[in-house]
Amino acid sequence: MRLSIVVPCYNEEPVLQETTVRLSAVLDSLVEKRKISSDSFILYINDGSRDMTWTIIESLHDRNSYVKGLNLAGNVGHQNALMAGLMTAKGYADVLISIDADLQDDVSVIEEMVDRYKEGYDIVYGVRSSRDSDTFFKKNTALAFYKLMSWLGVKSVYNHADYRLMSRRAVEQLGNYKERNLFLRGIVPLIGYETTSVYYRRSERFAGESKYPLSKMFNFAIDGITSFSVKPLRLIASLGFLFLLCSLVAVVYTLYVYFNGETVAGWASLMLSVWFLGSLILIAIGIVGEYIGKIYLEVKERPRYNIEKFLN
Repeated sequence: MRLSIVVPCYNEEPVLQETTVRLSAVLDSLVEKRKISSDSFILYINDGSRDMTWTIIESLHDRNSYVKGLNLAGNVGHQNALMAGLMTAKGYADVLISIDADLQDDVSVIEEMVDRYKEGYDIVYGVRSSRDSDTFFKKNTALAFYKLMSWLGVKSVYNHADYRLMSRRAVEQLGNYKERNLFLRGIVPLIGYETTSVYYRRSERFAGESKYPLSKMFNFAIDGITSFSVKPLRLIASLGFLFLLCSLVAVVYTLYVYFNGETVAGWASLMLSVWFLGSLILIAIGIVGEYIGKIYLEVKERPRYNIEKFLN
């Protein structure tokens, strides 16, 4: 069985060096135990970075027989870069594991993932057993996001990012999902093959800093919600009917006051109503616009990525 470990990377040389050391040790151990073949490999994906990342990958490829590299022509984002790696590696491997190069995910559970695959599971999720290493803000916003996704009807695995094992046939099925706005954590559960999970404690970042600041995390959450659920649109319609009923009550009240000769200045309530309803309308237009924007991107059918070079 040939294993490929697919690693989108945006990190400095010490991180890639240490990642290579740890992953190579895991592959050596699995080869020695005859759980995988000796031609298994690590595939680094350079997402069009302007720093020395690709040069470092080329150097690692020259020095380490496990290392292969994929250089994308331009920055396409983490999810598309990961998809590019998976679609490339599936032609050379029976099983694929995706993992980030920040050394936060525990590589020691890779052997357990392989064992679960041999038991008949096509997809094995790497799930964090806790969020002790996260800040209070990140921990609670992540919890709120997963609860919101569940309420919207989106299938997802709580505390799972993009650390997972997939069989070749699962990756081939993944390739049939053609949307440009990728949210792999929501797409993979839709494949439908047998799945299970392994659990691990996530470590602090080895070096460098997160390439997912608050703005990118917010955009990622919006993509996840709007790519998999139309409930926000239905919520807008429901609010519209609710305020229509409120308006009818307001009309009855206004007529009652008018015919009874009572006059109320009403300036404050009028201004509050205008501002509130105006904000609601703008929010509704923004949500609708988000969906229209996704339709616009999808109908153009542009490629998700372009490969500049493949070190095989």
